[in-house]
Amino acid sequence: MNLTVAYAGTPEFAAEALEALFAAGYSVPLVLTQPDRPAGRGMKLQASAVKHVALRHGTAVSQPRSLRLDGKYPEDAQAAQLALQQARPDVLVVAAYGLILPRWVLTLPRLGCLNIHASLLPRWRGAAPIHRAIEAGDAQTGITIMQMDEGLDTGAMLRVDIEPIQPDDTTARLHDRLAAQGAQALLAVLAELAHSQGAAPVAVPQPEQGICYAHKIDKAEAPLDWRLPAQTLAQRIRAFDPFPRANFSHDGEIIKVWEAHVVPGTHGAAPGQVLALDPRGPVIACGEEALCLSCLQRPGGRRQPAPLSLAGHPLRVGDCLDPI
Repeated sequence: MNLTVAYAGTPEFAAEALEALFAAGYSVPLVLTQPDRPAGRGMKLQASAVKHVALRHGTAVSQPRSLRLDGKYPEDAQAAQLALQQARPDVLVVAAYGLILPRWVLTLPRLGCLNIHASLLPRWRGAAPIHRAIEAGDAQTGITIMQMDEGLDTGAMLRVDIEPIQPDDTTARLHDRLAAQGAQALLAVLAELAHSQGAAPVAVPQPEQGICYAHKIDKAEAPLDWRLPAQTLAQRIRAFDPFPRANFSHDGEIIKVWEAHVVPGTHGAAPGQVLALDPRGPVIACGEEALCLSCLQRPGGRRQPAPLSLAGHPLRVGDCLDPI
């Protein structure tokens, strides 16, 4: 049986699975994605990664600001509803779309809505599962394909694929692996649905233990608090690459930190104090142990191996970096 698949997604993570659907020969009559947003130095309107893929394949695109028929933009919701009804999808696949799906959307496709989520549910439900898994020091994460319901990532699971988190993984690196893994997991689930002659998917409820939420990343989290353990800061630096980029202040300038590793001992120094000027970068005392900052970026500059002076202001052993 050939399934007709509508798709809802916005960023690069979602674009990879959509591309995989086209490559596998699925009929995708409609794509939903977020409205174009201003971006870049010129703040010109930019289409989402998913929209670019859809247009390249000649697929109709709908960009409602909301899907709530009784919400702030009822005309947008009504237009999207009509487009979905005309597309008559067997299933709607959702990946990092960015809008809440009301009940009318969840029940419109014959086989419901499937979500590609980048964590091992129920751990890291919510907006930033990749960032939070790295920040927390998790040893593994993965992809969950779930049958969507009206809760926040609470639906029953159809497939779970595990992916180890490597010690040097950043959000950017792990994102790319999970995007590819999510695309393949989706194709496997859709193949099973097609093989079952379109019967309703058999899903397993999520465990009641281990629930936690991956709250959206905020720029206010980026400054490094040297009072925290060095291992915590090292994880945060990897988690915030590429956004919002961990940073610290030095003589009034914000210095971004791209790479760092833990160095044993602080020798009783205050958090934020420069312990040594290692060839690999300055070593900074933390609440527990110390952190060697091995790749930094000055304002307006490129990321580079850490220099021994920053912004023309030399660092000296014993200096204290500006407090948070």
